[in-house]
Amino acid sequence: MNGYNAFLKKEINELVRTKRLMIIMIVFIIVGILNPATAKLTPKLLELASADYDNLGITVGNIRVTALDSWTQFAKNIFTVLIVFVVMFSGIYASEYSKGTLIPLLTKGLSRNSAVFSKLTVMILTWSAGFWLCFGITYFYSDYYWDNSSVMELFFAGFCWWFFGLLMISCIVFFSSFAGSAAQVILGTGGVYIFMSLVGLYSKAKKFLPIQLTNSLSLYNGELVPSDYTAAVIITATVSLMLVAAALPLTHNRQL
Repeated sequence: MNGYNAFLKKEINELVRTKRLMIIMIVFIIVGILNPATAKLTPKLLELASADYDNLGITVGNIRVTALDSWTQFAKNIFTVLIVFVVMFSGIYASEYSKGTLIPLLTKGLSRNSAVFSKLTVMILTWSAGFWLCFGITYFYSDYYWDNSSVMELFFAGFCWWFFGLLMISCIVFFSSFAGSAAQVILGTGGVYIFMSLVGLYSKAKKFLPIQLTNSLSLYNGELVPSDYTAAVIITATVSLMLVAAALPLTHNRQL
């Protein structure tokens, strides 16, 4: 436990010192504001461009914006934020291996498992704080300008996206246990997402895949209900735990 605490303190200090925490939180805040702002400004932007559309023979009718438009933007933009998150944290192991900064701590008797779990903890805490901050900002402004009650299963849809982010963090932990660079971790994590997306094209398989958790729009409009996501949640949790468990022996066997 002392080893875990020592590594955790080191990771938090590193997160603050490198300004990664500040940067990622700023991104979450900007996106949280941008979601309702985009929905709010879209009719005005189309109105300004209506003259150009008229010259092309295209008629732009009155557009009614609702909270659903804001949350549709959230579902689109949070994926972009997740990509930024993966890129920023993909080197959380590789940089330490290349610089040899883990050696002094490990020679003092601290375990490699403690290093893995401390990094995992920092990533989960950062993702959780940023995600729910972004969700909260979008929720507040969407409710202020419109009415969130018109959008179904908002919080469960948010949980699904947050939970999917935990899977991506598990992928970072797994690939970092043997990859030689941050680029390889990004490729590995991205490869998992692409693989799930391709398999998900087969409609009968999609409901069992973690990628199903990113299908927020079907929840918003009532096409699906939370029980339709049970299999995806269970499999996501299982795969995430398996990836972290597999990372432990791989990290032990890795040469520093």
